[in-house]
Amino acid sequence: MPKMMKRWTLDTVGIDAELKFTEAAVPDPSPGEVLVRVKAASLNYRDKLVRETGMGLPLQFPFVPASDMSGVVEVVGEGVTRFHSGDRVISTFAPGWIDDKPLGSARNPPYRTLGGFHPGVLSEYVAFPADWFVSAPETLDHGEASTLTCAGLTAWFALVERGKVKPGDTVLVQGTGGVAMFGLQIAAAQGADVIVTSGDREKLEKAKALGARHGIDRKTGDWVEQVYQLTNDRGVDHIFEIVGGPHLGQSLKAVALNGRISLIGVFEGFDISGPAGPLLLKSPVIQGIAVGHRRALEDFVRAVDRIGLKPVIEHRYSFSEVPAAFDHLDRGAFGKIVVEI
Repeated sequence: MPKMMKRWTLDTVGIDAELKFTEAAVPDPSPGEVLVRVKAASLNYRDKLVRETGMGLPLQFPFVPASDMSGVVEVVGEGVTRFHSGDRVISTFAPGWIDDKPLGSARNPPYRTLGGFHPGVLSEYVAFPADWFVSAPETLDHGEASTLTCAGLTAWFALVERGKVKPGDTVLVQGTGGVAMFGLQIAAAQGADVIVTSGDREKLEKAKALGARHGIDRKTGDWVEQVYQLTNDRGVDHIFEIVGGPHLGQSLKAVALNGRISLIGVFEGFDISGPAGPLLLKSPVIQGIAVGHRRALEDFVRAVDRIGLKPVIEHRYSFSEVPAAFDHLDRGAFGKIVVEI
């Protein structure tokens, strides 16, 4: 076991905050912890927000970014029975949220996550409590497995855990990023008809190859009107609202009577808005999705192995290329961006 390790850190936050390749001591696992050799990490839009703004979180500098990883247990601390040396594991996004309601209150909503309140995973080794990990899927490599923690679980939690999607439902996903592509694959596997919206025709064709029934080019006209035409005015049973901000108003127009809108993204801002008319007359459920709990992630891992789901990865970067991976995140990707360590 080496005594020193490499990791990526931030000394401050901001648009131009520099990612530094630094060295630190390999941590010793305390009682109840496991030392994990990180094999791959994947990036989320939220990692960009943390780097640029801090998101109001109490970051401890030097700060290690990113929340999603896959790796191998190297050492187990005293009292650990959940895992053994050599086990393949993935991280959980919200440590401590095992099932049911998350830890928090109305005054202080829960947001104690990896790569934010807690240190992140862009490091050769991490030592965290054993309860912060779940067993990795047997059918995925480390890069693929690292994408499940946040993007994959968010889509699963919205569609299956909360949404109870069923065969014959119509599901609309906005864009072609990580959460959207997981949503497409999970909804299609559940027997739903999937509509994808994007401003990129090439990406729409790729989405159709993954199982989307229809692709709407939002640059060619009103996407809501196109939804009406595709559904004979019925609307969409379940919408992945990834844009956020005032765009929620468009989803309220497109949703079916008694349909569901999963509010996931904030690309157009954290302050959402929309017309009261469709909300009152259609009575849709608007569900905020803050990723999900550990039990749902374990359910998702079993489903991945059973149905053979393969995460969509646009590019895999080496550990020395983390700044380039963040640049790619800033440009946007079809599916996920992975860093192999």
